[in-house]
Amino acid sequence: MAKAKKNPAIGSSFDDFLADDGMLEAATTVAIKRVIAWQLAEAMKANGITKKALAERMHTSRSHLDRLLDAHDTGLTLETLSKAARALGRSVRVELAGA
Repeated sequence: MAKAKKNPAIGSSFDDFLADDGMLEAATTVAIKRVIAWQLAEAMKANGITKKALAERMHTSRSHLDRLLDAHDTGLTLETLSKAARALGRSVRVELAGA
């Protein structure tokens, strides 16, 4: 009886798959931005703050705020994130995690 070929993908992680295809960094960046955008939107809801009001508190435009809340727009600066957090009565905590 012939042995079946062992599938090299079995037992590997999705991160391994993304890394092998060179997509891990981009996928991680989008995932982080999605979480940030979601957290900001949830804080806005909890505080009853509209986009217009938050933009005014941040001294920025509504279109700039829309980019901040866009889960796929990864062009986010720490300064902008910090302004949004302060305007929502929050703070930002950034941490480099081990691999």
